[in-house]
Amino acid sequence: MALFEYRSALLLGTLALSLGTAPCQVFVVGEGTATADISTDFSPTHVSLPDTPMTERGRRELVRNLEAEQGFAHRALPVSASVTLRANGPISPGGAEYRKLIYQKGEAAALGDRVIITSMEIKPDRIVLDLNGGPYLKHRFLSHIQINDAPVAQTNAERASGSRITLIFEGHVPEISAPEVKALLEPVIDFGVKTSEQAYADTLPPVLKEAIAAHEVLVGMNHRMVLAALGAPENKMRDQPSGDASGGRYEEWIYGHVPQTIRFVRFVGDRVTVVEIAALGKPIDIHDKDEMGGYNSTAPTREVAMGDKPADGTEKTNGPPTLLKPGEAVSAGRSDNKVQFPDDNKGGASAPASPTPPPSNNLALAQ
Repeated sequence: MALFEYRSALLLGTLALSLGTAPCQVFVVGEGTATADISTDFSPTHVSLPDTPMTERGRRELVRNLEAEQGFAHRALPVSASVTLRANGPISPGGAEYRKLIYQKGEAAALGDRVIITSMEIKPDRIVLDLNGGPYLKHRFLSHIQINDAPVAQTNAERASGSRITLIFEGHVPEISAPEVKALLEPVIDFGVKTSEQAYADTLPPVLKEAIAAHEVLVGMNHRMVLAALGAPENKMRDQPSGDASGGRYEEWIYGHVPQTIRFVRFVGDRVTVVEIAALGKPIDIHDKDEMGGYNSTAPTREVAMGDKPADGTEKTNGPPTLLKPGEAVSAGRSDNKVQFPDDNKGGASAPASPTPPPSNNLALAQ
């Protein structure tokens, strides 16, 4: 028995030594392997920027037109707040440092993924944009409060999965519009996605498509065409009396403000009826004639006729309803087509005499 145990132990030891000396390969995933497919190519933009600083009105317009905008990532974006982009300049970090940041912090969006501007903040010399929720979770003060050792707010094991891009300007943020900011972000995010208004404009005839591309409003356009041409109005005046005898109402959209050119677009129903253009130092230009070039077809009409027209084109007139069979002639002396009852005296037979009523009980008692 002892000899058997000794031989078994010797056999197991020899097998272990043979396995330990056998050649093997180990595949280690490191920073170079994980970030090998991440492209860091960068081409700076060349967007002409104004010198005037941003006003409060321009700030509100920029926030309104940029928040909730969607685009596609031109490069992989890290879950970090340290990505800075200088206007018409380089991006920081770049090259190997950018790959290292993605390897350490994680990837918020891959190349071609959809991103959404969830929040933005305008500072004196920069614009901070949070994409897909940003790199930080929102802090809730209720998470620090407990009642009887029970938390008031449930804390889930969530992790931030967004990114942040800081667009830096020289000196101050200029009076810049939303399309110009999108052009500056072009190396990182592609905002060239068509909106519903742009997609709708592509389905229109060339004349209307050119007018929308030139931001012109024609008499006869509907609401969607005007939105595609000029966007949302700055002011609206609804349900104003139009002076129509039938009590019609109109809606007026106002674009621009002094000293800019002001456009008054008046709708009756879903159609533009009057366009007034007030330019500084010029008389008011009024357009009240249809300018759609026959695109708006007239309202469809329907004609209801009694019976079908024969092939020869003559009108077919139908008489009033009757109980006569097809081809049956009307009886003589009766042209009113009324229902005729059978005549009991027909054939010379005398009509039976009416029976004598029985005597009344009152007469019998009187006798």
